[in-house]
Amino acid sequence: MIQPSNRLDHVEEYYFSKKLKEVNLLKAHGKPIINLGIGSPDIEPPDKVISAMAASFDDENAHQYQSYQGLPELRESMANFYKKKYGVSLSYQTEVLPLMGSKEGIMHISMAFLNEGDEVLIPNPGYPTYASVAKLLGAKPRYYDLLQKNNYEPDLFELEKTDLSKVKLMWVNYPHMPTGATASNKLFEDIIKFAKRNDILVVNDNPYSFVLNEFPRSILKYTGAKDVCLELNSLSKTFNMAGWRVGMVLGKSEYINAILKVKSNMDSGMFYGIQKGAIEALNCTDMWYSSLNSVYQERREIVWKIAEALNCTYDEQAVGLFVWARLPDYLQAEEYIDLILKERSVFIAPGTIFGSNGERYIRISLCAPIEDLEEAYTRLK
Repeated sequence: MIQPSNRLDHVEEYYFSKKLKEVNLLKAHGKPIINLGIGSPDIEPPDKVISAMAASFDDENAHQYQSYQGLPELRESMANFYKKKYGVSLSYQTEVLPLMGSKEGIMHISMAFLNEGDEVLIPNPGYPTYASVAKLLGAKPRYYDLLQKNNYEPDLFELEKTDLSKVKLMWVNYPHMPTGATASNKLFEDIIKFAKRNDILVVNDNPYSFVLNEFPRSILKYTGAKDVCLELNSLSKTFNMAGWRVGMVLGKSEYINAILKVKSNMDSGMFYGIQKGAIEALNCTDMWYSSLNSVYQERREIVWKIAEALNCTYDEQAVGLFVWARLPDYLQAEEYIDLILKERSVFIAPGTIFGSNGERYIRISLCAPIEDLEEAYTRLK
């Protein structure tokens, strides 16, 4: 048998890829599983988005290869969205690059800037893909702590006491997944200064800005950010378009051009109809955000009750698609969620999959209908 590449020795199959096989097998055997583990929006996108995609099928070039950089009108819509929602001015011609989901962007950015042996600062807890991609490229993950007692902000002062000479890239993620913590103006300003002092490229992964969050922020708004920062964003959470795979990376033209060198060798442009739908999504009025958040607010009230039924504590000020809840000290996260899955047929994500600092936590998704959430509460209380 031909052996896989050595780089696979350092990574495992994504947790949810493995766990959902188990969940689906249980369902196939008749178990009434309620899945509160993943953040896949179950609400439909705006009607005009679906209509725009359907109408696009009649366009003469709808089924051809598309530009690696996306339609000019899509890039312009992304730039206008950033101007209107974040107060960030960007050139749609040179500072915006559409992506087939922001997960693709994590790989493309890493391939564009990391050499073998470079180090990458990765939040703990944080999105597991940051570390997996670094390992696949022969770079070294260096985890920095995000702790509840520090409002899940990095201790930049302590980081600078360490040797940062090999660090090339730093991932930040605010609003933060899985904790729901938000960044203050001062934190973003301090991160930018830290990056400049240490010659580090910072990438803020920012897909949760508009979910139960009154103050959406982009790191690119702050003075000097474009010199040392990129930002990833997507339409998955904000517009319920997770399966459409529409993301974007934004920043200085020189950085965008480096990413495009990778992307243009890895894929073609996204399907024309998806781009047309994305344009309509980005032009939604404020009514869309209000109606979306009214649904999530109602769901979150029930999820808080679920957390309380499990004797967990949580932060009511947290934002985003999840409730990050602390378990009693005598419980282990993975053992506990496996017990809940087996005995109550409810799947909840253990905090450990996001890093060692998630050991005493669970993450409960808001991406389930009210009926399912109420049923889960009934089973668990």
